[in-house]
Amino acid sequence: MLRFGILSTAKIGRELVVPAIQDAENCVVTAIASRDLSKAREMADRFSVPHAFGSYEEMLASDLIDAVYIPLPTSQHIEWTIKAADAGKHVLCEKPIALKASEIRAVIEARDRNKVLISEAYMVTYSPVWRKVRSLLQEGAVGKLRHVQGAFTYYNRDADNMRNKPELGGGGLPDIGVYPTITTRFATGREPIRVQANTDRDPQFGTDMYSSVRADFGDFELSFYISTQLAARQVMVFHGDKGFIEVKSPFNADRYGAEELELTNQNHAQSQLFRFQDARQYKLEAEAFSRAARGEEEEVVTLESSMDNQKLIDAIYRASEKDGWEPV
Repeated sequence: MLRFGILSTAKIGRELVVPAIQDAENCVVTAIASRDLSKAREMADRFSVPHAFGSYEEMLASDLIDAVYIPLPTSQHIEWTIKAADAGKHVLCEKPIALKASEIRAVIEARDRNKVLISEAYMVTYSPVWRKVRSLLQEGAVGKLRHVQGAFTYYNRDADNMRNKPELGGGGLPDIGVYPTITTRFATGREPIRVQANTDRDPQFGTDMYSSVRADFGDFELSFYISTQLAARQVMVFHGDKGFIEVKSPFNADRYGAEELELTNQNHAQSQLFRFQDARQYKLEAEAFSRAARGEEEEVVTLESSMDNQKLIDAIYRASEKDGWEPV
């Protein structure tokens, strides 16, 4: 069993990742760390975790854990990922691991220097929904892919929420813009060449609250919009000359709808519905990470892929400041 330490008592850890790890077959949470020991103990008691630490440094120095899950604010991901790697721990870091692609180079160096596994926590890449999308595209189910279309929106005007605080790495593109990009790259195996974009910022918070993006992948395009201040919606569509695949709730199926996709043929004469009940993508992520950390052959999100995804996000920001195409 790979022994995880959780670096902070953040909501995503409490509600999604820690329960998934505890339910996984090959890993377990053995420690919770917080800068407030009482909070660490409270969360540890909630999940029957045996150890609580009142500082991150103390937990990283402990031999009670093999790996660390980091759900800290985005602005702290690089610092603590490197510290955890230098402590000899494997690292599963919440997305986005960085706010600029260039920052990831130091993490790659830390990974190689310490011979540990470091992976960005894109749970979608472990979902059977997205594995099925990838296999259908590889099989030619939609024919020649010409266009990918996506949307990811929610409404959040809470001034105290980290997503609305630029100093903590808040904003729509770091929070949810990374999902249409990572899933398109994952499903197609292709990388973007250039991008056009429009981005609006909230006048109060200063964070990007809306982006409309067009990315050129060579022989197909990705167009998507994201927003932190629109009615909640998620969809991804892969459109080819022989048919199209619609992923109904591609990123947070538990909150946006069923875990399913529909393949429709060229003239709408036939459609196939693929449903994956209780796929538990966070559990699958934890189990895959644990196998890879133990040296087993397993597909996980590499830092090199993380850098490529962040390069696209960086290019979207640059493109939003100009007219026309911006190279990725």
